[in-house]
Amino acid sequence: MNYWQNEQIRLRGVEAEDAPTFWGWNQDSEMARHLDFVWPPASLESVRAWTEKQAQHLLEEDRFHWVIENSTGVAVGSINTHHCEPRNGTFSYGVNIASEHRNRGYASAAIQLVLRYYFHELRYQKVTVNVHGDNPPSIVLHEKLGFVREGTFRRMLYTGGAFVDVHWYGMTREEWEEKGGYQTVSTAES
Repeated sequence: MNYWQNEQIRLRGVEAEDAPTFWGWNQDSEMARHLDFVWPPASLESVRAWTEKQAQHLLEEDRFHWVIENSTGVAVGSINTHHCEPRNGTFSYGVNIASEHRNRGYASAAIQLVLRYYFHELRYQKVTVNVHGDNPPSIVLHEKLGFVREGTFRRMLYTGGAFVDVHWYGMTREEWEEKGGYQTVSTAES
């Protein structure tokens, strides 16, 4: 089996042909709000330029962007790593799943594959992720995976006419292994 897949999903690089898919995902303002902020409208041509650039991107500074496909080959979301610091062995990621594909375990499966790669292949020792306080599904997901809430930046974001807290979650390699993370990579999750 391919390292980058399990029974439920496959991670693959962004292709230039993914532009309409990413452009469509950009139309979901509520997804954007939970990831960053509500973006101004972008043209399909600008998204096409971005996907063409991503299609040429190699693993530089340990950062990468993957498309998440379900077992039938349908693109259901994406996951990207950032703030990768090999000296300290820490990194972060962002994950999004299209609204019509949520609650099927795709985000959990993608996160597990990325954690396995960073912990077992690149020798990272800790992952951190920030979660907006108004995103209960992401809070539940990360706590279910065994992440520990390490702190809260109160009223750190302004979106939807209100200030929102940002929660910081972290997990060490040892905590991930104690939770059986390595074993769950090869099985479909609920």
